[in-house]
Amino acid sequence: MELGKRIRARLSSRESKVAAEQELEEATDLAEEAAARQAKPRRGLFEGEPPAEIPAEIRVTSTAAESDQAVPTALKVAAAWAWRIFLVAGLIYFIGWILGFLSEVVIPLAVACLLAAALKPLANRLHGWGLPKGPAAAFTLLGGILLIAGALTLIINSIAGQAGELSQQVVAGFRQLEQWLMNSPLPIDQSWFQLDEWGTRIQQFLVDSQSTIAAYAGDIGTSIGHFLAGVAICLFTLFYFLYDGRGIFSFLLNLMPRPAQARADAAALRGWQSLSAYVRATVLVALVDAIGVLIVALALGVPLAPALAALVFLGAFIPLVGAFVSGFLAVLVALVAVGWVQALIMLAGIIVVMQVEGHILQPFLLGRAVHLHPLAVLLAIAMGIVIAGIVGALVAVPILAFVKTFIQELYRQSHEVVELSAPPPQAAEPASA
Repeated sequence: MELGKRIRARLSSRESKVAAEQELEEATDLAEEAAARQAKPRRGLFEGEPPAEIPAEIRVTSTAAESDQAVPTALKVAAAWAWRIFLVAGLIYFIGWILGFLSEVVIPLAVACLLAAALKPLANRLHGWGLPKGPAAAFTLLGGILLIAGALTLIINSIAGQAGELSQQVVAGFRQLEQWLMNSPLPIDQSWFQLDEWGTRIQQFLVDSQSTIAAYAGDIGTSIGHFLAGVAICLFTLFYFLYDGRGIFSFLLNLMPRPAQARADAAALRGWQSLSAYVRATVLVALVDAIGVLIVALALGVPLAPALAALVFLGAFIPLVGAFVSGFLAVLVALVAVGWVQALIMLAGIIVVMQVEGHILQPFLLGRAVHLHPLAVLLAIAMGIVIAGIVGALVAVPILAFVKTFIQELYRQSHEVVELSAPPPQAAEPASA
């Protein structure tokens, strides 16, 4: 019995050894096959080869930062500029809408700023002579009012004094034009030259347009009320600008962040100096234009010469187009009053005055104050007319001059800060002998 047990134990141990050896051989074969597959070169994805490594630019990742890296740099820059441009454009549109909505207050403030830029040196001079700030501002304001009232009185008296003579000349000129049209080969109906027919047409037009005329009359009355209110706002604002302009600006400056106050103060001061120089130079240019037109008109015997000169003086405050348009009115008066030869001479004289202004006075006087490209001036005037009419055309270029100088000063200060913060260049070490 014991012998049988021993035999069975030896057989079972031999069987387990054989099974273990077989398992070891199978594991060895599997490992060798895996190593062979890894070492064997693959030719295609369908043969079991893993795909080649995908470039980082087009790799599909799982995080937002890695996804952002897949966007081209040019597209990132374009998108960044796009939303900033839309934001700035929307802000400008909103500010323009606010200014348009409050135009009855904004326009008098703008005019008061221009007048303060022109009159502030006089108020400072009076204060420097020992006059208190309040009386100095009051005397300066009264002097400006008297100057404007004198110019308007000159225009009104000139028109009233020569109205009879001018009306006769206008009627004679109209008769000459009527005779020329009647004898011309133009196909014009003779009924157009009958005064009775014209009277009937005008009367019928007035009867048919009663409601429209009444609406226009109401609008004119409202506009006159708004104009008088704007004049009052302008005068009060101008007085306080002359009296305590620096205090008003300091109050507005304190609303800004404290680190930016010094830079904004320096840039605004520089812009105000440029604006003051621009306004004074514009006054000199307008005065020269008015004197030139006055000399030519008096030499030709054109009626209303002082009034036309005053109109040219006021029109010259609108650059490029103001003096020319007001001078063209002088040409029309010369054509009606003294004849077409004198009108051509008047036109030639105005062209000479405009050339002197554009090539001598503006580069010499305005160029020192602020240099603006003619295209920028023209676009500013056009936008000013669209936003606020004639007053917008009057204040558009001075505002552009202030903004240009303000931005240039901020840009200069930022460059100075960068240069001061940059480390000084290290001196080169001497070469050892």
